[in-house]
Amino acid sequence: MKKITFTFVLILISVASIFATGKQQKTGTTATKAAYHIGIVTGTVSQAEDDLRGAEEMIRRYGKVSDGGIIQAITYPDNFMDQQEVVISQIVNLSDDPLMKAIVVNQGVPGTAEAFRRVKERRPDILLFAGESHEDPLVIQSAATLAMSADFISRGYTIPWAAKQLGADTFVHISFPRHMSYESLGLRRQILEEACKDLGIRFVFVTAPDPTSDVGVAGAQQYILEQTPQWIQQYGKNSVFFCTNDAHTEPLLKQLFTYGGLFVEADLPSPLMGYPGALGIDLSVEAGNFPAILKKVEEAVVARGGAGKFGTWAFSYGFTVTAGLSEYAKRILDGTASLERIADLYQALGEFTQGAKWNGGYYIDANTGVRARNQILVYMDTYIMGKGYLPTTEQTIPEKYYNIKFQR
Repeated sequence: MKKITFTFVLILISVASIFATGKQQKTGTTATKAAYHIGIVTGTVSQAEDDLRGAEEMIRRYGKVSDGGIIQAITYPDNFMDQQEVVISQIVNLSDDPLMKAIVVNQGVPGTAEAFRRVKERRPDILLFAGESHEDPLVIQSAATLAMSADFISRGYTIPWAAKQLGADTFVHISFPRHMSYESLGLRRQILEEACKDLGIRFVFVTAPDPTSDVGVAGAQQYILEQTPQWIQQYGKNSVFFCTNDAHTEPLLKQLFTYGGLFVEADLPSPLMGYPGALGIDLSVEAGNFPAILKKVEEAVVARGGAGKFGTWAFSYGFTVTAGLSEYAKRILDGTASLERIADLYQALGEFTQGAKWNGGYYIDANTGVRARNQILVYMDTYIMGKGYLPTTEQTIPEKYYNIKFQR
């Protein structure tokens, strides 16, 4: 699988300008009827808090539909696997609104592609954006106007590379069958294993309960709390731990701070992903200010002896995907951005990741060699607490990893 790569540095935007823009939008939407509406669909706080906070940021900037604004935000159920028809109906029902002109779903849980197809049948004028699709690339590409995902190809190499920089000798990958059936997560696991072998790191796969199963989020988290000390004893404190589920992250981090071990970054990286709960940090004052959030989290990590052992992305990926895709949709509807100019997408993302360095490329199917024109893969430099940035986006990814084919 080949990839066209490009690196971009997002320009620092003044806080005063951002606040002024948000204030003008709110004033305008409450004074006059909105010209269009944008629907945002995310998970709940328990399953995908960062995604939800991104929707809240868009409401803060542009107002709720019910208040004369442009944003209509809803959440899909936690047990979305058992309620796919509910998820589909929620998304499709947004198109009942004649002013609805864009729908952003983050994360694109199973059923999103079918919902998009149904929306397109009745309302072909609506932009359909999917963030972090759980469905296979070819499936979501067939239905979405645009899909954006964390680069599961490149990160299959960069995460073990970063682990090696931390001194890891073992990579413990925690997941469950549902996630491993997804092409994005399953293929990344295959690349992770191959990269670990090439880098001289032992790769271990362990299974944990699926939070959407009968045990629920609480049961899955309790399992991680109980099992992590045993994993550390078995594999050693020089092991890097990586889990594919957001709900697993907090209990995993909590036990790593207590018993030892390393952590490069979450599946969907963010300073908010797992760290506040694991460390007992109150970030209400810093809400929405990611430099301040990272600083406070880093201070807490260092105080717990975690300097050089725990990492993240400096800005929340989930927050940025929700807000960035929604901002991109708004700019397209306003006529200030185009679907044909992918740089416009990066500028929209840059609104929420001031000064961040990213890398990315179009998805190319390893089986066909066909490059998708409507699915973008992105990733950011890894930030190690107490140490600073690793030059993740500057690494040359060996071509062999792009040619690995997904095996179910």
